[in-house]
Amino acid sequence: MKAATTSASKWKATTAVAMSNYIEAGSIIAIATSLSLWQTEFGLDSLAVGLLSALSANAFGAAIGAAIGGPLCDRFGRKFIYTYDLLLYMLGTLFAVFALNFGMLLTGFVLTGIAVGAGVTAAWTYIAEEAPDERRAGHVGVAQLAWSIGPAVGFLLAVIVEPLGLLGARLVFAHLFVVAAITWWVRRGLDESKRWKEKNANPDRVSTYKGFLQLLTEKRNLTALLFLVGVYGLWNTVAGQAGIFQPRIYEATGLTDASSQYLLQVLVWTLTSAATFWGFMRHGDSFSRRWLYFIGAALGVAAWAVLIYGPAGWFSLLFFAIGWGVSAGIGAQAFYGLWAAELFATRYRASAQGVMFMLVRVMVGVLSLWFPLMLEQVGLHGVGVLILGLLVAALAIGTIWAPRTQGKSLEQIETERYGRVLDPAGDAPAKAGAGQ
Repeated sequence: MKAATTSASKWKATTAVAMSNYIEAGSIIAIATSLSLWQTEFGLDSLAVGLLSALSANAFGAAIGAAIGGPLCDRFGRKFIYTYDLLLYMLGTLFAVFALNFGMLLTGFVLTGIAVGAGVTAAWTYIAEEAPDERRAGHVGVAQLAWSIGPAVGFLLAVIVEPLGLLGARLVFAHLFVVAAITWWVRRGLDESKRWKEKNANPDRVSTYKGFLQLLTEKRNLTALLFLVGVYGLWNTVAGQAGIFQPRIYEATGLTDASSQYLLQVLVWTLTSAATFWGFMRHGDSFSRRWLYFIGAALGVAAWAVLIYGPAGWFSLLFFAIGWGVSAGIGAQAFYGLWAAELFATRYRASAQGVMFMLVRVMVGVLSLWFPLMLEQVGLHGVGVLILGLLVAALAIGTIWAPRTQGKSLEQIETERYGRVLDPAGDAPAKAGAGQ
C-alpha cells in the first residue's frame, strides 16, 4: 500500500511539473495561430512578425529564461523555479490578452518566453531526478506528452474561436492564463527534489558558481553539451519554425484555408501524443533507445521530404501530418529531456539544461527572424534544403552517439562518467567505480 501511494505521488508530482511543457507549447501555438491577426490589427510587416516570433517562448525569450533559470535552479532548488515562474507567465499572458499595440504584445511574448524557459528547464530536471530508475523514460515522457497535448488543444481552440477573429486569439491566451493559475496552485504542495536536497546536505559541495565553471570547462561536459545541441538543437531549429510558421508553410503548399490548416495540426499533435504515450513512455525503458530514436528521426525526415518535394495535394499533407506527428512523439525532444538529465551531475544538471535550452532557442530565434522572408523569396523548395539538412544531421548524431544509460540510476551514470558521485549525500564519500 505504501509503495502504491509513493508511486501515485510521484506520478502526481511529475504531471504537475510537466504542465510547464503544456504551457510552453500552448504559448507557441497561440502565437502561431494569431500572428496573421495581430499583423493585420497593428499593420505589421514581415520583419515585425519575425521579431514577435524570435523574442517569444519559441526562441530568444525562452533562451533568456533558460539562461537565468538553470543556474537559479541549481542554487536555490527546483521548487524555487516552478513555484514562481508561472506568476511571471500569467503576467505575460495578460499583456497578450489585453494588448492594444505592438509594444504591449511584444512585452507579453517576451515575459511568457522568459517564464517558460526557466520553467521547462526546472521541469525536465525535477522529473528525471524524482523518477524511479527503471521508469525514468516513462516519467520524462509525461513532459513530452504535455508538450504535445498543448498544441492539439491550442489548434482545436483556434478552429472553434476563428469566427471571433482577434477576440478569439485573445481567448486562447486567456485559457493559458487559467491553466497556469491552476498549475501554480497545485505545485505549491509539491516537495523539493530529493537528489537536490541530498546534494546540498553535503558540507563539501561546491558553490553554484564553481559548478557552472566546471560545466563549461570539463571536456566530458562540453562533449555532452555538443551532443545534445546536435540532437535537439538541429531538430528544434526545424520544429521551432514549424511551431510558429506551419500555417504559412501550408500556404506555400497550396493549402490556404485556415480551418483546414488548424485541423491538420490537430491531427499532427494528436498523433504526437499517441506516439509519446504508446511509444516513448511504454518502451523507452525497455526497447533499444538507439533504434527508437533512429525510427523517429528517419520518419521525420521522410515526412518533410514528401511535404516539400512530393506532389501537391492531400496525400502529401496527410503523409506529413502522420509522419511528423509520430516522429515528434518518439524523437529528439523526448530523448533530449531524458539524456540531458542523465549525462550531467546533480550539482549542475539544471544549469546544463539552461545552457542547452538557451543555445537551442537562440538557434530557433536567429532563423525565425528571417524565415518568413525566406519563404516569400525562395519558396518552400528553397528552404527545404535547409530543413532536411538539419534533420538528417540530427538523425546521424543521435543514432551514432546515443549514450548507454538505460536502466541505470543517475548515481551509476554519474559514477561512470565522472569516476564518482560528485556530491554524495551526507558526509559519506562515494566509492569510485560503484554501480558499474
